[in-house]
Amino acid sequence: MTIRIPIARPCIGPEEVEAVRRVMESGNLAQGEAVAAFEREFAAFSRVKHAVAVNNGTAALHAALLAAGIGPGDEVIAPSFTFIATATSVSMCGAVPRCVDVDDRSFNLDPEAVERAVTPATRAVVGVHLFGQLCDVAALSGICEDHDLAFIEDAAQAHGATFRGLPAGSFGEMGCFSFYATKNMTTGEGGMVTTDSDDLAATLRLLVNHGQSRKYLHTRLGYNYRMTDMAAAMGLVQLRRLPALNAARGEHARYLDGHLRREGILTPRRKAGFSHVYHQYVIQVMPEFPLARDRLAAYLGEKGIGTAVHYPMPIHLQPLYGGIPPGGPCPVSERLAGTVLSLPVHPGVSGEDLAFIAETVNGV
Repeated sequence: MTIRIPIARPCIGPEEVEAVRRVMESGNLAQGEAVAAFEREFAAFSRVKHAVAVNNGTAALHAALLAAGIGPGDEVIAPSFTFIATATSVSMCGAVPRCVDVDDRSFNLDPEAVERAVTPATRAVVGVHLFGQLCDVAALSGICEDHDLAFIEDAAQAHGATFRGLPAGSFGEMGCFSFYATKNMTTGEGGMVTTDSDDLAATLRLLVNHGQSRKYLHTRLGYNYRMTDMAAAMGLVQLRRLPALNAARGEHARYLDGHLRREGILTPRRKAGFSHVYHQYVIQVMPEFPLARDRLAAYLGEKGIGTAVHYPMPIHLQPLYGGIPPGGPCPVSERLAGTVLSLPVHPGVSGEDLAFIAETVNGV
């Protein structure tokens, strides 16, 4: 059957189209005034001094790690249960990712596992705000301070999420965002690094523009990680719409929280003091449910409901990292890989769609 309710759908309207059209007609397509305006507005939104636009979320992570001085011989602690770019950006610096376990209900880094994984070679911790809820930024910041480590936020899925009223991207030395097509806000492809440090911001601007301190004067190895004005123009509109888009996701998530009533289905948990922007609405399909996770996904697909598994294999088990031992045992990550299932809650989902999703799961 054709998927009638997709797992994700970009929310692009006439304002985004018009903003991009104006840039295209101007003839100034590369990094320019639109990028500068987007950086200013995103910095204000994130309550930091600086935001540096880049061409994708992986570039944001790579540039942030390089700006933090990460290089060969260093180790960086990161969760095993996340998208692989969190780890590959470490490898791109010549450093070693040490993957550790996560909490089984928030899906985010377990601070105790992080503490156990610190070695003399550890230089940074990348805290992923998975699925739209911040990791334990207070505990992780404390660990990093105690061990003199850089704390970098991977906020690729947490645009607008908060802890005690403060937004993602304002807790670590740097925060890294993605504006991929399925994110809570999009520029098609794109990313941003946030920071309060003047020195880090200056280093980031060198790194993302060929290491140029001024035109044709290259003072360090840099990369072509620049964002285009077309992407930034779309991003400005999306950023202004983000609160409403996130509110819709939250409303849809609350509906499913209240209507998924089958034994063996665990709905997402929101921790006290944390907001959740539901980049993904991730349930766990436990042994008590009559269908295993993959069979439930297939069944929902037959009914026209799109689903996805985020993520089916922990990073420490990926062939790429088979020769690198993790930073400790990761039993929770391994179990979650077999039980998690994402259901649609994006702003394009209707009330009728949500009722159908709940009825279909409950009716198995």
